Amino acid sequence: MADANWYVVHTYSGYENKVKANIEKTIENRKLQDQILEVSVPLETAYEIKNGVKKQVQRKLFPGYVLIHMEMNDETWYVVRNTRGVTGFVGPGSKPVPLTEAEMKNMGLAKEAEVEVDFAVGDSAVIVSGPFEGAQGIISAINMHKQSVTVNIEMLGRETPVEINFTEVRVEEF
Repeated sequence: MADANWYVVHTYSGYENKVKANIEKTIENRKLQDQILEVSVPLETAYEIKNGVKKQVQRKLFPGYVLIHMEMNDETWYVVRNTRGVTGFVGPGSKPVPLTEAEMKNMGLAKEAEVEVDFAVGDSAVIVSGPFEGAQGIISAINMHKQSVTVNIEMLGRETPVEINFTEVRVEEF
């Protein structure tokens, strides 16, 4: 599984979910779970207003494309390429090109190492670098995905939330 990568498959427009279902069924039938690890149709949440009513909807992030996390070999290539609705892999000619680390990170597919922090919401903190260096405040939120914390500091006589990186804050007792 060390050589499993994310690949992009082009499909007929509107067939993304059907292609995903067909590939997943083939994986099960041919027992390829250890070679084709995940099939994904990335979605985004959007809001539409129709007849004055705001409604939450799911839209395809990349219409006409399906993402597949798999080991590339003759068998997996054949299975995916010959799935009904698939027009081909994205890449020059017939050679599939895996997504780069940067592309995977932008789409939220990259597996990042877990970061352990020694602070929690409500702790007193001092900002140790950046434009707010030396400011003291209370941690109001922690975002593990972005590796940042929101610290409420007093600025111009008001409590102001400031988002900073984990490395720019130190927990202290005032």
